[in-house]
Amino acid sequence: MVSIQQFSECITCHAWSPDQTMVAFCPNNTEVHIYKTVAEKWEKVHILQKHDQIISSIDWSIKTNRIVTASHDRNSYVWNLKMSEWVPSLVILRLNRAALCVKWSPEENKFAVGSGAKTVCVCYYEQENDWWISKLIRKKHNSSVTSIAWHPENILLATTSTDGKCRVFSTFIKGVDTRDSRTGAGSRFGEQIMQLDLSHTWTFGVKWSPCGDTLAYTGQDSMIYFVGDIGVSPTAQSLAFRHLPLRDVLFVSEKMLIGVGFDCEPMVFAADGSGTWSFISLLEKKTAPSGSKYGSQFTGAFGKFYGQSKHGSSNDLIEPAKPRGGAHENCITCIIPIKKEGETWTGRFSTSGLDGKIVTWELENYIDILR
Repeated sequence: MVSIQQFSECITCHAWSPDQTMVAFCPNNTEVHIYKTVAEKWEKVHILQKHDQIISSIDWSIKTNRIVTASHDRNSYVWNLKMSEWVPSLVILRLNRAALCVKWSPEENKFAVGSGAKTVCVCYYEQENDWWISKLIRKKHNSSVTSIAWHPENILLATTSTDGKCRVFSTFIKGVDTRDSRTGAGSRFGEQIMQLDLSHTWTFGVKWSPCGDTLAYTGQDSMIYFVGDIGVSPTAQSLAFRHLPLRDVLFVSEKMLIGVGFDCEPMVFAADGSGTWSFISLLEKKTAPSGSKYGSQFTGAFGKFYGQSKHGSSNDLIEPAKPRGGAHENCITCIIPIKKEGETWTGRFSTSGLDGKIVTWELENYIDILR
């Protein structure tokens, strides 16, 4: 099931409120627009104005209802809702290049900012001065940090960069993190746990699986990389596909991943029983036919992948032809899950892109197949 909403001519990033009634996005300028559903219609309720250049990333915390923004103006702000107004808090980043990506940690006691200064800022709140201060991970990247992802345990942070590498760091901060939350793989802030040299091009869109056992990221050469058993005996797989490169990815489950990018259509990847990942199909925007339990081109390809083809004659994966009239009409730059605090995620996620649309996808039926 797909819900499509045209908000602007172009959207660089978006995020949902904790109760999913509001969405915040940047219409490719210096502002954040917040829309709310009123009587099944979207109405603009807030405009956040503080940055001087294009906002590159937004994240809306589920537990604390805070919005954090990052911009090409080298600044970041944490926005708190006070008396129906969003008030910005100062963040000390100490960057001399653009802030490119930002993400709250799972515990929301800190957030990380990747930058064009080859630096990652890990920020935490200092109550005495009423500001957010940063500790820097420096001299580890050889080029711009394009994306970041927090491990579910709140300590490890994965990054991708235009130097073609993916790295994993410890972000343990004394006085902010508890010793109980410290992972076994490294405890010193900024310690590099792992460096992955699987790609020879720019890398983007790093994500951890829900349990944190698998790490995935993409390359500009239409490749996607999966690293499993991290912390034990890591295994890596490089997967090429014939479509245009991806910009971002999202794990739907431990065995299923959605990738989005220049092809304007979400791509479905899945792992078989041995843990080998393969491309399944492009994700259709239409709902499954009422006469079939799962229907659609996606299920046909999935059946072939697991040897459950209707004809029962082959286990070979046949790539379907690219469907016409997709939900997006330009590059998809952002994909995020949609869920409330404490609830079990049922596969709802949204995408936004350079066509100015925010598209909501429903995948609950497909998740049941993969569990």
